Amino acid sequence: MVAALRRAVVRAVRAPSVHNTQPWRFVLGASTLRVEQDRSRQLRVLDPAGRQLALSCGCALFNARVSLAADGFSPVVRCFPSGQQGPVVAVLDLGGEPAPDADRADLAALEPYLERRQTNRRRFDDTPVPAGVTARLVAAARAEGADLMQVLAEEHRQAVAVLSQRADALQNANPAYRAEIRAWTSTDPGRSDGVPALAVPHVDGTAQDDIPIRDFDTAGKGWLPADTRSSRSQCLLLLGTDADQPRAWLSAGQALERILLEITRAGYAASPLTQVVEVASTRIALRTELSLTMQPHVLLRVGRAGVTPGTPRRLLDDVLEEKPNP
Repeated sequence: MVAALRRAVVRAVRAPSVHNTQPWRFVLGASTLRVEQDRSRQLRVLDPAGRQLALSCGCALFNARVSLAADGFSPVVRCFPSGQQGPVVAVLDLGGEPAPDADRADLAALEPYLERRQTNRRRFDDTPVPAGVTARLVAAARAEGADLMQVLAEEHRQAVAVLSQRADALQNANPAYRAEIRAWTSTDPGRSDGVPALAVPHVDGTAQDDIPIRDFDTAGKGWLPADTRSSRSQCLLLLGTDADQPRAWLSAGQALERILLEITRAGYAASPLTQVVEVASTRIALRTELSLTMQPHVLLRVGRAGVTPGTPRRLLDDVLEEKPNP
């Protein structure tokens, strides 16, 4: 049981996180795994409310659930057991009466893709994403209590592009935002967190993006090709929830990782384009322009692209505490 929980942590830390901040900690008990948010790693400029932090922790929580399902467990999952303002976002309990989990086989089937999933900021080719794949992604989001809509109407695609450009410009005009970006990017191959230069496009003004990919090339050493052509004509998916509070954000994070693993299983790549939902004014305008009833959290670009270098992860000793009797 403890071995399965430890494996769950190994898989959890492979989850994506905003700027690869890896804002989580884990406490391992005899039959429980506690997932905590690490507020010291919160992006105070980009994410003052902690939405992206909670989404990141939700991704890690989902990976832990997949790992345990692959080991044959259906843990009882208690989210925010001490309230939504506390550090503990979830407790996975293998010692209690297991909750009914008809979904376990579906979760276990995603286990082979935990290591393969990656954020891909390369140029995508023109291969369309079939309707059957997007339908599977919509179902994956729904299984985690979230909503996923494909942006299809041309006027909606245009609105997403215009608002994304506006949000990107507003963020880059803020010196504090740029300083925060610099703090979380690096050319140091020994660094265990943040976004490395080898995983981002070089920025030289030739990207030709309709919907801008975030500029992580703070040192001018971006290793990927500059010509990214992130286009409004590509497959664009918007993830959201009915509510806009930490419990909903955690659900959205679990849904996001489930979607990303399904995308990987289908042989496609994905990259987040979240500037538009990070700036309050453009997020409000996005809801208006697209007539959304949900609260949007993540915009995804989906397509086919070559494999890109992975991002580093912190050592297990840095994020895991073992308490046999917590």
